[in-house]
Amino acid sequence: MPHGLHHITAIAGDPQQNVDFYTGVLGMNLVKKTVNFDDPSTYHLFYGDAEGNPGSILSFFADERMARGAPDNGQAVAVSLSIPTRSIDFWVDYLGDQPVDVVEPFERFGQTVIGLQDPDGLFLELISDPAADKKNGSYSLNIPSQHAIRGLHGVTLATDTIEATGQLLQESLGFEESDRENERTLFQSDANLGASIELMDGTDLNGEAGKGTAHHLAFRTEDEVEQQHQKSALSEIGYYLTEIEDRLYFHSFFFHEPGGALLEIATDNPGFTVDEKPDDLGKKLCLPPNLEAKRSLIEAELPEIN
Repeated sequence: MPHGLHHITAIAGDPQQNVDFYTGVLGMNLVKKTVNFDDPSTYHLFYGDAEGNPGSILSFFADERMARGAPDNGQAVAVSLSIPTRSIDFWVDYLGDQPVDVVEPFERFGQTVIGLQDPDGLFLELISDPAADKKNGSYSLNIPSQHAIRGLHGVTLATDTIEATGQLLQESLGFEESDRENERTLFQSDANLGASIELMDGTDLNGEAGKGTAHHLAFRTEDEVEQQHQKSALSEIGYYLTEIEDRLYFHSFFFHEPGGALLEIATDNPGFTVDEKPDDLGKKLCLPPNLEAKRSLIEAELPEIN
């Protein structure tokens, strides 16, 4: 059975601005620079821990031609990132010196939360997470390793089908309802990272897809055998599923949860080191084998990232 989030994918505009923010401001590691396999004229950028482990990954389809979007019903409306429990004061002071709008720390479900937005308007949260205390962080130019983001904490999903979506999370995706607070319902798995899904009523939202919004949520499954069992079980209860596709770094299929959000089931293997050594992750443009022959054309279309 899947155990927590594998990754979250959102939509960005200018890819250089995206890299500058997530590596330069937030100190995350760019672990893979590739393209949208379905539209190789745009980047697909993956950020995470130094090894690109499942549960640490936030990725972006980055296309400067995209119009700005807004949160909508049936969409992940906030992405939360895991920081150590003793790092709140560091992040409050540090972000106060950065060109970002910050929401002062507040409490939710017994944890301290700092709110902010990325340059495209994606809502982010830094959450003091005991699980982060047990993981080593990566040093960056601006963020000492003891305060570094460890990976995903979870996501807030807006839906007008809270009961049905909650049933899917509990019966098919390895989560359990653990708390309710201020019209939010918290579901958690036993994963070390990416273990929290918060459901909130999205009835009054009327946004649209575009830069600054989430594209899909991916849940972990250990391997292809477990994935096939999961696919069969979801099919039996009536979900329409895509075919399993080889995405080079994982195998995956997609479906929509009852409220309309796009979900993915992705394998842990083979991982992001399949085409780069661990020390070289994110340093070059990586392409899947079927696009390698078009490398010169693809590189000519893509804007340069420094």
